[in-house]
Amino acid sequence: MDNVARRVVFPAGTVIFSEGEPGTTAYVVESGKVEVYKTVADKTIPIGRIDQGGIFGEMALIDDHPRMASAKALEETACVIIGKERLFQQMDKAPRGVRVIVNALLGNIRAMGTELAEASVILARDKD
Repeated sequence: MDNVARRVVFPAGTVIFSEGEPGTTAYVVESGKVEVYKTVADKTIPIGRIDQGGIFGEMALIDDHPRMASAKALEETACVIIGKERLFQQMDKAPRGVRVIVNALLGNIRAMGTELAEASVILARDKD
């Protein structure tokens, strides 16, 4: 089953996954919009928006770290869900060094996402 892509429709407002959860699937948006956000100091900080054709949730599959952020459907959103096995089958077709580079990039993205969310909280605090 992990090798088969399947389609799921998420109603508006549905939390697709939460920060800190293990990642077992990635999502490709067929229609709709998804917001990716972090929670810092009890504040929700948007860090990205995924529209039709975009992918999210792939980082946790590739580097085996917990989800770095949460994802929520902003409107009714249809996604193709891709399991870890299927993703790795595709990655195995790439040259050997690609996985090393991808893991390094993911580490950088995770760090930047955390720094961005923390900076947003500090800036919001300074405005008050």
